[in-house]
Amino acid sequence: MEKVMKIRLELASLSVFRGVMSRSVPAAFYELLCALDKPPEEFLRAYGNFFSLLCERGCADSLARAMTETALFDDNCFTRAAAEGREKELGENIINAARHDCAAILSASKLEAQEVLGAYHDPIRLEGVRYGLPVWSCGEAAEAFEGFDGSMDAISAYYRKNGCGMFARYRAFVWREGDIRPIENYDAVSLEDFTGYERQRKKVLDNTEAFLDGKTCNNCLLYGDMGTGKSSTVKAIGNHFRDRGLRLVEMPKERLMDFPLLVDKIAKLPMRFIIFIDDLSFQHQDQSFTSLKAVLEGGLAARPANALIYATSNRRHIVREKLSDRSMSVDDVNTRDNMQETLSLSDRFGLAVCFTVPGKKEYLEIVRAMAADKGIKIEDSELVGGAERFALTRGGRSPRCAKQYVESLFC
Repeated sequence: MEKVMKIRLELASLSVFRGVMSRSVPAAFYELLCALDKPPEEFLRAYGNFFSLLCERGCADSLARAMTETALFDDNCFTRAAAEGREKELGENIINAARHDCAAILSASKLEAQEVLGAYHDPIRLEGVRYGLPVWSCGEAAEAFEGFDGSMDAISAYYRKNGCGMFARYRAFVWREGDIRPIENYDAVSLEDFTGYERQRKKVLDNTEAFLDGKTCNNCLLYGDMGTGKSSTVKAIGNHFRDRGLRLVEMPKERLMDFPLLVDKIAKLPMRFIIFIDDLSFQHQDQSFTSLKAVLEGGLAARPANALIYATSNRRHIVREKLSDRSMSVDDVNTRDNMQETLSLSDRFGLAVCFTVPGKKEYLEIVRAMAADKGIKIEDSELVGGAERFALTRGGRSPRCAKQYVESLFC
């Protein structure tokens, strides 16, 4: 009983990692410990609520992981400093407080269900139900907490590698309702999933690596035919460099005027960001067009040093061009200036990479590679003939068409 009460007090005293107590599992666990002095109905209600929550989170067999991961995903002064590799600048008092908090969270994560039940203040009143109650298993703590002996080295190393707060937990985000929101189910596409377009992807890959190494790099425009893997390339690169602190934030093109707000939120974070604008195009020059121009070059709220802009478009110059734009108009004296203004946006992307539809040979190579990867056993002549017929129904060959055809073979 003394051990359980001590852990309850330690959880109550969390300071640097105080945010952990606002997370669902630690909050419900602390509520359960606080119910040890209450009537049986209240204690059993707290017990049932806590176990139900563990089941919903898939943690009934791993309380230790559920508790310690909340610490790894917490956003506080220590985790932010550790992510930047400057935690020792915080001072001894803060480091000692962080050490105390981590030790308390780890101790709580190892508390067995029978120990909690045995600490109830009036055990006789639980005799009728105690042994029928479900119990959890503690399991193993998160890797950074394994072997914790008071040293913060392993925990600090985790933050340097993975970032802090929600950026440690998630790899991709979207700008929505004036804030950065995590994407729960992010596309797990990898660079190994692609066939063809090696030259184009290498350009984007090299540019991203230079960005992560602090070398000269450029905002990037991936343009060309639909279904050629432009967006998938950006997502795959985000996955490839996740362990080096790269995160993707998708910004809808209709919210480009919010770019200064996004900049304010990421400029001081230790991670590096690709701001991803998918399917970018304009029918005419509007406020979003002007906002993006200012972001890319020339505006006061320029992109921060820890961010690049990657955009995809089916149009080389992003803005829809008409033949009438190239002819003299009575309403526009300086036609050349008008054309320069139209082309000025795409010109501000330092790197432009073109993705065009593959020829027949390249298309069939993609089909064969995808079929082999999926373990499809079929005669080559039948595979090729079916791929060509499928492409005709889709209006042309493309990697997307190849993928859809291979997936149709499972139907």
